[in-house]
Amino acid sequence: MQPGHTPPGPMLRRGPRPLLLHLTLAMLQSTVSLAASANSNAGWPTSKAVAAEAEAAGLPPAELLEKLRPDRALIAGIAAYRRHPWRRELADPPALWSEGGSRLLDFGGGGRPVLFVPSLINRGYVLDLAPDRSMLRWLAAQGVRPLLLEWGWPGEPERQFTLTDYIAGRLERALAAVGGKVVLAGYCMGGLLALAMAERRPERVAALALLATPWDFHADDPARAAALARALPLLEPVLGLANTLPVDLLQGLFTLLEPFAVAARYRAFARLDPASERARRFVALEDWLNDGVPLAAPVARECLAGWYGANTPARGRWLVAGLAVDPARLALPAFVAVPMRDRIVPPASARPLARAIAGAVLHTPAAGHIGMVAGSNAEAALWRPLGDWLHSL
Repeated sequence: MQPGHTPPGPMLRRGPRPLLLHLTLAMLQSTVSLAASANSNAGWPTSKAVAAEAEAAGLPPAELLEKLRPDRALIAGIAAYRRHPWRRELADPPALWSEGGSRLLDFGGGGRPVLFVPSLINRGYVLDLAPDRSMLRWLAAQGVRPLLLEWGWPGEPERQFTLTDYIAGRLERALAAVGGKVVLAGYCMGGLLALAMAERRPERVAALALLATPWDFHADDPARAAALARALPLLEPVLGLANTLPVDLLQGLFTLLEPFAVAARYRAFARLDPASERARRFVALEDWLNDGVPLAAPVARECLAGWYGANTPARGRWLVAGLAVDPARLALPAFVAVPMRDRIVPPASARPLARAIAGAVLHTPAAGHIGMVAGSNAEAALWRPLGDWLHSL
């Protein structure tokens, strides 16, 4: 080791998940790029073909091969992420209510209660990521009383839950624990749960905010939705064994929708100064993404076969406690945020909700699915517009 060189720190975290899938996709991408660059009909470039391609590019053959092989940058990015010293150290606020592994966290503030409902597969603390990146603490400082329903890790009882159990059972009891009329705010999948609850108990819901919430699952790419639905029979052995869809399989399904996006992010991270604010934000969000929650098997079947396969919400066939969920029946103030750079919930999927709910306010920030709530521009993109709407009620 050279004098003055600091040895790398220990590996502190897992990720990106599932790691083997990301490495395999990167290897395939590298192989295809190398073969295409060398114009080899046989599929594998010969040393003569590489030499000819290098000469045309004005590069030594070894340098050309290095430029076409992104794996080294990917490995460097993963190692830098795993060794990064940042840790989320925010303490959870007090729990107003709990049941099983679920807790309703009370962020204080003196205004009307707003109950935030996150997805079942990602932890809700993306809305409370860091002291300077917490939508909920920001809203509390603006005179709103945010409450966050953290669903928790599914234990044996929750592994038997259907969407009706989560909505008409756990969410309804959390809502009752608050008392009075409450604003419901659902993020991503949580928006569908909040929407169903607003229809089910309108006497307890003063208004509804839907943030990056899917509705028409076939609006943007029906083939992609159908591919997810076709994966269900392949997943049945795991669902039957564990009564859940494990985190790595969930992550794998979403990775296959954008196969090379994660690897590209980590290659870019390898070029960042680890002490920079951008690097810290990257680590904070990746830690959250890699801290997912398994999905109860009945819910996984309902989502993949029903939402993605049959498009039951948009077709009026999604039933909760035996009743179809229909946003057109809602008669309450609504705020629908549709981030225009969302690749998880395409705008074409979320926008129909704003059309279906009479008088809904449509907000279309120039942001992505996660950046809208926790990115560097999140205050301007969502926090302030949502806060203004809440104060206008």
